[in-house]
Amino acid sequence: MKVTIYTDGAARGNPEGPGGYGTVLHYVDAKGTLHEREYAAGYKKTTNNRMELMAVIVGLEALNRPCEVEVISDSKYVTDAFNSHWIDGWLKKNWKTSGNKPVKNIDLWKRLLKAKEPHRVSFTWVKGHDGHPQNERCDFLATSAADGDGLLDDFIEVVV
Repeated sequence: MKVTIYTDGAARGNPEGPGGYGTVLHYVDAKGTLHEREYAAGYKKTTNNRMELMAVIVGLEALNRPCEVEVISDSKYVTDAFNSHWIDGWLKKNWKTSGNKPVKNIDLWKRLLKAKEPHRVSFTWVKGHDGHPQNERCDFLATSAADGDGLLDDFIEVVV
């Protein structure tokens, strides 16, 4: 099955303010019917990059069988990690950057890699706030979640 996952993350007072993610998942069933699912949640204290990662993670974790997936994101942080093979370097260097510093958000990168494992995933970058309908919808979901009630706790990794 082919699936398209659109994602966006938002944080108010980034870094470490309230934030949220928005994910829109599209797939076509065997009858040719387009299905859409939306996911969003807000957090009390987080960063934009953590929310960008969570949006992708939630979309991939929603899939219940191996799929061919295109993730469409306005986050260079997410798309370049795969398209420019940063993630490969981080893994080879035991989660260290090219500057030999610890990679930020390791907990979420590991979770993303696990969620990605059963699928064939490609990453496409789109310019944010540029009129892309699904990206605009994800932005709305993310910012509404960040501004909403019932915000969740996020673990923000402290890197020494």
